Amino acid sequence: MDTKHISSAFDRDLQGAQAMLMTMAALVETAMLKAAEALATNNLEMAETVRKNDRAIDELEEGIKIDCARILATRSPNAGDLRTVLTVMSIASNLERCGDYAKNIAKRTSVLADAHPVKDVSPALRRMQKAVVAMMGDALDAYTRRDLEIAQEVRERDREVDELYNTLFRSLLTHMMEEPQSITACMHLHFIAKNIERMGDHTTSVAEQVIYLVTGELPDEDRPKGDLTSLSSPESFGDPA
Repeated sequence: MDTKHISSAFDRDLQGAQAMLMTMAALVETAMLKAAEALATNNLEMAETVRKNDRAIDELEEGIKIDCARILATRSPNAGDLRTVLTVMSIASNLERCGDYAKNIAKRTSVLADAHPVKDVSPALRRMQKAVVAMMGDALDAYTRRDLEIAQEVRERDREVDELYNTLFRSLLTHMMEEPQSITACMHLHFIAKNIERMGDHTTSVAEQVIYLVTGELPDEDRPKGDLTSLSSPESFGDPA
């Protein structure tokens, strides 16, 4: 009876943490979509909403960490259950970073609304954003279904996001050389593009955690990468503070 009681308590605690994770995932997906829409339409009110809602995402991640730490300390999970707890914590961390990037994109919307327009960049940004949002949806679907095939497919699709980023990076460099008045706008657009690319990286990490959850091992081979700009991009274009 004691063993059954402990197992029941563990399941209840884990279900609570996973419920928070799904709530957090929904908020992050909404933030990604709204940040993209606000940027495309110069909707400053929507951008401000994205910024304000990031606090709820942060609070959920903190709650998940606390609950998972308590589970590890008090429930002594077996190997399979331990993987689930560790996966929940890791996915929450990656989701929180994606929320930060959405917030950063929203912050730059007001600046770009008054900046010199840069032609032919918005469609490329939208393609990147659409690709990453789709990856996130599929990665979360892979988690809920414990679907190894979908997780591996998401991992492969990160290369497409990197290639879109490389193309956009070169386009922005060309604009800055040919139109000096566009440099400020191009710099902000590059920050946004890099934020989207990093969202893709964190989404890929979610997929890799699903692979770990299902198989017990993280992928051995290096993930496919197509970002060729790391040597030419300032370090500050990476993760936000």
